[in-house]
Amino acid sequence: MNNKPIQLSPNSLNLYYECPLCFWLDKRQGIKRPQPYPYALNAAVDVLLKEEFDKYRKKKELHPLLVAYNIPAKLFPNQKLLDEWRSNFKGIRYYDAELDATLFGAVDDVLEFSDGKLAPLDYKSTGSKVPTVYDRFQLQMDIYTYLLEKNGYKTVKKGCLAFYVVDKGNGFIDRLPFKKEIIMIDTDPSYVQGVFAEAVVLLRSEMPASHNPDCQYGQWLKNTSKI
Repeated sequence: MNNKPIQLSPNSLNLYYECPLCFWLDKRQGIKRPQPYPYALNAAVDVLLKEEFDKYRKKKELHPLLVAYNIPAKLFPNQKLLDEWRSNFKGIRYYDAELDATLFGAVDDVLEFSDGKLAPLDYKSTGSKVPTVYDRFQLQMDIYTYLLEKNGYKTVKKGCLAFYVVDKGNGFIDRLPFKKEIIMIDTDPSYVQGVFAEAVVLLRSEMPASHNPDCQYGQWLKNTSKI
């Protein structure tokens, strides 16, 4: 293995869960899965939401969505630090000296409760009829909670998912209407260190024997080899 530093993200550990071989090929060999069609609209909504939430942060006002769902918290006030945590090139980071590896994540936003404890806030835009908390969302919130704690912050062991669901019931009318909903989930950072360590050990070992049985990319390779 080359001497490139190991840096893993929530997406990396999600890939490790899905298929250790795909993870190993991606992170060690640079052989990535075929990329899905880019969700440019989701990325645009994400940028617009950050701008909107930042306006309320600058005015030191509660965002209306937090008020509507009676979330007893305000937006994290340190805009400069939040900009670092949001950066895909930096993010909120934890370097484990024993593993000689870094775990990091680019959080959308952070909530601060009255006792000073924090919780990650993530924006989710979807065209589905109802919001769904997928396993990868849970993993993401667990990792963000872990990273906040590793950076010296106390957390409420919660994650806030702000869903913006496309409202298809009232037509387009030159605007894309959204229904907004907040879902608070419990977070568990206790297992993150173990998964992080397992993934790092795998990257420094020989290639796994095979893809997970449920890995669609492994299935595709198996089927094409029969042609």
